[in-house]
Amino acid sequence: MNPPLMQAVIVREPVQKGEWNALDCATIPRPALQPGEVLVQVEACSVNRADLLQRRGLYPPPPGASTVPGLDFAGFVVEKAPDVEGWYAGDRVFGIVAGGGYGRYVAVPAGHLLSIPENLSFIEAAASAEVFFTALHNLFREAAITAGERLLLHGGGSGVGTAAIQLAREAGVQTIITASSSQKIQRCLELGASHGINYKEEDFASRLLEITQGSGVDVVLDCIGAPYLARHLEILNTRGRLVLIGLMGGARAEIPLAPLLTKRLRIIGSVLRSQSQEEKTALARDFQEHVIPLLQRGAVRPVIDRVYPISDVEKAHGYLQEGRHFGKIVLIQQT
Repeated sequence: MNPPLMQAVIVREPVQKGEWNALDCATIPRPALQPGEVLVQVEACSVNRADLLQRRGLYPPPPGASTVPGLDFAGFVVEKAPDVEGWYAGDRVFGIVAGGGYGRYVAVPAGHLLSIPENLSFIEAAASAEVFFTALHNLFREAAITAGERLLLHGGGSGVGTAAIQLAREAGVQTIITASSSQKIQRCLELGASHGINYKEEDFASRLLEITQGSGVDVVLDCIGAPYLARHLEILNTRGRLVLIGLMGGARAEIPLAPLLTKRLRIIGSVLRSQSQEEKTALARDFQEHVIPLLQRGAVRPVIDRVYPISDVEKAHGYLQEGRHFGKIVLIQQT
């Protein structure tokens, strides 16, 4: 008996490493449920920079994960494995996955699922998943940031940036952001950032030291990597933490080691995609406890820039690549 089929966006074969490989809307086998999994019909997913890297052959999915792009999803339960309890057909759910979000259906471990708050649409839930997971994990678990501390956040207008500003604000953390325009800075201030630095017009490190009167920051959330590394060690104060979540600017750097010792600094590398199933289950519980209540009462919210039908995925990727967006770009499935 042939397996059920579904529509999905895939990277066209053969994948040329480093090239802007084309995407295809193809018909492929629907995921087969494994023990402990739930099958979700995807109604919306978001576009992440990791998707652009994957289509270029630079960020393959971990072993065993779907090769279909897409790191988050929002939809409803259609089927579950016999050993799964607590989820039922029709339940509105969202979350993160190591791959498969661009498919019409995705198989998800039951422990990774979250119920969509009643005040959120599928589009809003898809725009919330990856970014609030990333901000929660890296700011509050990896960096252990606390009320009264200062945060430097690069790319304040990104999806992760807009989520991190809001979670930091709710936690009593002062956030200084960088962005590429005065318009983006203003919108970040409206979300709760205390100061904004236009990195195209000012040296971010010098300006930050002016803002803080030389005292620097306690935590840096860094998606840039190599070109900023030495400056980050300069602006971190004693016991400061640098959490590296991306390498948009480069992957190799030479740094002075003395500040690591004299200021007792920590450099923390972090990625969600390759974490174990057990780690992701724990992260989902953490999200349920700390972020879902904020979403339910509207204390934090997803910031959505544009919504595209999934057939326009090329346009969505191109728009993200241009960097003009503020917040999330969402793809919606078509009936």
